[in-house]
Amino acid sequence: QVQLVESGGGLVQAGDSLRLSCAASDRAFTTYTMGWFRQAPGKEREFVASINWSGVSTMYADSVKGRFTISRDNAKNTVYLQMNSLKPEDTAVYSCAARIAYSSASSASSGYGYWGQGTQVTVSS
Repeated sequence: QVQLVESGGGLVQAGDSLRLSCAASDRAFTTYTMGWFRQAPGKEREFVASINWSGVSTMYADSVKGRFTISRDNAKNTVYLQMNSLKPEDTAVYSCAARIAYSSASSASSGYGYWGQGTQVTVSS
C-alpha cells in the first residue's frame, strides 16, 4: 500500500510562486509514474502534470504549460510541482497520485491507483 502525503500549499497572491511536495512511503516509488491533479470548488478534478518513473518524460495540461514544472527525486521518494506566475483560477485542492510500475506519463486519472489527501492552494487577485 502506497501512502502519499502532500505539502506546500497555502495562500498567495496572483503572480507568486509555490512549490508542492508529495512524499511516498513505498520504496517502489522509483518505479511509479506520478501525477498532480487539482479540484476547484464545484468543478471536476482535472489533470495538471505527470512525470514518468525515470523522470525523462513529462506531460502538462495546457492551462499550466510554461508556468508549472513537475520533477522528482527518487532518492527522497518525492515528487514536486513548482508553480510560478500563479493565477486566481489555479485555486484548488492539489493532489498527487501514483500510477502502476514503469508506465508512461498520463493525464488519465483512472490509471492512477494511489492518491494523497490533497493540499489547498489559494491564489488571491
